[in-house]
Amino acid sequence: MPNYRRARAAGATYFFTVALANRGGDTLTQHIDTLRAAFVATWRDRPFTCDAFVVLPDHLHAVWTLPPGDRDFSTRWRLLKGRFSHGVGSAAPRSHSKARRREAGLWQRRFWEHLIRDEADYAMHVGYCLSDPVKHGWVTQPAQWPYSSIHRDIRSGRMSAAWAGVEIEGNFGE
Repeated sequence: MPNYRRARAAGATYFFTVALANRGGDTLTQHIDTLRAAFVATWRDRPFTCDAFVVLPDHLHAVWTLPPGDRDFSTRWRLLKGRFSHGVGSAAPRSHSKARRREAGLWQRRFWEHLIRDEADYAMHVGYCLSDPVKHGWVTQPAQWPYSSIHRDIRSGRMSAAWAGVEIEGNFGE
C-alpha cells in the first residue's frame, strides 16, 4: 500500500484540487446547493478560513488557512466529500476497492494539496483558483463564473470585478 506524504504544518495555508472520479461529468455544478451545504456543515464542525474557492463541473480548487495549532485538512475533505455524496445520493460505479471500503465512488480517492510557502506562492495559487474557469473555456472573465469566491471578494472590495485573472503554467493537480 502506498505511503502518501503530505505536508502538514499547523495553522498553514494550503491549495487543493479535488476531483470527481468521473472526469467530464457535471455533478458538482448540477448539485451546487448540496455542495454548499456540505461545505458549510464541514466549516461549522471544523472551522478554517476559505481564502479562495472555485467549483467547476467535475473538480474544484480551494485555498484554505487552518486555525493555529490545526493541521488536519484531510478530515475536513473527508467530511465534505462524504456529506456531498450522501446528499446527492449518487450510486456511481465503484471499483471492488471502493465497495470494500464503503466509498460511494463519486470522488477520486485522493486529492492534490500544496503547502503555500510565501506571499508570491499564495497570490499565484489564489489567482490560479479564480482563473480556472477561464482556462477551461467556461467563461472569458473570472467574474463571469457563478461558482467562485471571486464574487465575495468583489463585494468586499478586495478584488475588482474587472480582474482578468492570470495565466499560470505549472502542476496544480489537474
